[in-house]
Amino acid sequence: MNAAQPGILAPIPPHARYLTFALKSGARPLAELRALAAVADGEACVVGIGAILTFALQKEIAGLRPFPHYQSEGVQVPSTPAALWCWLRGEDRGEIALRARSIEKMLAPAFEIAGSIDAFKYDRGLDLTGYEDGTENPKGKKAVAAAIASDKRAGLGGASFVAVQQWVHDLDRFESMPQKQQDNAIGRRKKDNKELGGAPASAHVKRTAQESFTPEAFVWRRSMPWADATQAGLVFVAFGRSLDAFDAQLKRMAGAEDGIVDALFTFTRPVTGAYYWCPPMRKGKIDLRAIGV
Repeated sequence: MNAAQPGILAPIPPHARYLTFALKSGARPLAELRALAAVADGEACVVGIGAILTFALQKEIAGLRPFPHYQSEGVQVPSTPAALWCWLRGEDRGEIALRARSIEKMLAPAFEIAGSIDAFKYDRGLDLTGYEDGTENPKGKKAVAAAIASDKRAGLGGASFVAVQQWVHDLDRFESMPQKQQDNAIGRRKKDNKELGGAPASAHVKRTAQESFTPEAFVWRRSMPWADATQAGLVFVAFGRSLDAFDAQLKRMAGAEDGIVDALFTFTRPVTGAYYWCPPMRKGKIDLRAIGV
C-alpha cells in the first residue's frame, strides 16, 4: 500500500476533474511524462497510463488491455481508449481548473486533450438518482487487496488498474418511475439504502454482487457525479489489482453472461469506456520505470 498512489484509497474529494489525453502523431513523449511524474503527487493528481501509450513506447504492462465493447438490444457499451488519464482531486474547483490548465500546457508538445469532465461529491456520496454509490466497497485491508497489485518487481508493486466510464442519466425518465420500480432497478431502498432481498434478477445490486462471481469480483469504486447545462450522470471509476473483476461485472451487466441486462440501462447509458494502469509511487513521485521512463 505504501507505494500506491494515495488518491486511489483516499476518501472521495469535494471536487474533481477527469482529463484524458491522446498522443500526438509521431510524438516521443518521454520528456512530458517525466515532467508529469515529477509534479503529480498521486493524491491531488492520480495518473493512469493507457495501452495506446505503452504500445507507442514499445513497452508492455501485463494485464493492461483494451476496454470491452458490448452491443445488443437496449445495450450499448462503447470502448473509447486514450493514452493518458489524470484524476485531479481537491477542495477548490478554481484551484483544480488552474492545475488542469498547467498540466495541459506541460503535456501539450506530445499530448492533446481528448476529454475533460468536472465532477463533485453529492451529499454523503450519492449518485444524482439519490442512491448511495459504493456501498459494497471492501473495507480496510480487503480494500487494499482488491485495489492494489502486490507485485514485488520494481516499478510494479503498488500499482493499480482502473476502469473509467462516463454515464449519462435520463433523469426525467428515472424520476417518472414509481419509487418501487426505482428501488427494484437499483436493488436497494432509497430511503435507508437497505438491500432488497426480493429484487428482480435485473437489479443492479444482483447483477454486480461481488461474492456471486467465481472467483469473487471485488473492485474499489470511486465514482463521482457530473453535470453540465444540459446533461448529468456519473463518472464510474473502479480500481482493481487487475481488470478481471470489472471485466466479469461488466459482462454480466450487459447480459452477455446469461441474457439478463442490468436495469441501469433503462435510464442511463455509458458514452465512454477505457482501461488504464496506475503506476506506483517512488520517493514522492509517480514511478514510470515499468514503461521505460
